[in-house]
Amino acid sequence: MKILVTGASGFIGGRFARFALEQGLAVRVNGRRADALEPLVSRGAEFMPGDLSDPALVRRLCDSVDAVVHCAGAVGVWGPREHFQQANVGLTESVVEACLKQSVRRLVHLSSPSIYFDGQSHVGIREEQVPSRFANHYGATKYQSERVALGAAEFGLEVLALRPRFVTGAGDTSIFPRLIAAQRKGRLKIIGKGLNKVDFTSVQNLNDALFAALLAGGPALGQAYNISNGQPLPLWDVVNYVLRRLELPPVSEHIPYALAYGLAALNEGLCYLRPGRPEPTMTRLGMAVMAKDFSLDISRARRLLGYEPQASLWDALDEFCEWWQRSGL
Repeated sequence: MKILVTGASGFIGGRFARFALEQGLAVRVNGRRADALEPLVSRGAEFMPGDLSDPALVRRLCDSVDAVVHCAGAVGVWGPREHFQQANVGLTESVVEACLKQSVRRLVHLSSPSIYFDGQSHVGIREEQVPSRFANHYGATKYQSERVALGAAEFGLEVLALRPRFVTGAGDTSIFPRLIAAQRKGRLKIIGKGLNKVDFTSVQNLNDALFAALLAGGPALGQAYNISNGQPLPLWDVVNYVLRRLELPPVSEHIPYALAYGLAALNEGLCYLRPGRPEPTMTRLGMAVMAKDFSLDISRARRLLGYEPQASLWDALDEFCEWWQRSGL
């Protein structure tokens, strides 16, 4: 099988491309940072450079591949809708069109459980429990791009979408780096009581899920899947485990949720008024994410993909910490 991995210079796309090579697949990669793709090329990946906003390039990328694993897109909670619309929905439309024109058999679309975020606690949320309104442009456009991808099944494309929660391991630059930076500056505080339990996903388990999505058939097609380690854990215990492993003091000071939320709202308002609208260091959604229970029901992935988490979160955290220390970050 020959596959294309978009967004392969990022954490998830890069880790899956390497995993796919190890499984014996032929892998073509595209990503924004050519230097980050050099290790994949040295392992045998075919690198085709270019901007995914160019439909002609996307068609060339999809030429002669059996499947596309679409990991490229914009992430974050701040910025104009147009940015997220183009990077998430626009690129997905281009990928779907190219898959259909080049007779690609399957598309595995990387979505996000951010579509569920509404500032409230959720335990065991199921795939169909999508809110009527989205918390931000990221969640809205990730869901819209997922609908675009899954809608292509009408034209014969085999499509599956995965929604992995808090993916971590070596190379993770999104979950812990900001927390580490805040603690180094003495600014990190436990939001609320600090008892909230959340889901994480080892990147190794996500690799297994993505690989299963490439091979699954029958009733598994045309579905969206929650992916996690299936074992919600107290968020602040996990954060402090990482801090201790990195020989940083654990966070122990609390701030009431209402106060943190109010300060975040003020921070957002000030940034909105400043030239260029810089991203705030605190957001209301961020405070909710750090204070509320949030876990996924992964029974659909278990039933239809045969997904069963094998790698523990603690192994993934150790992997992250060892990588972080080697990198001198």
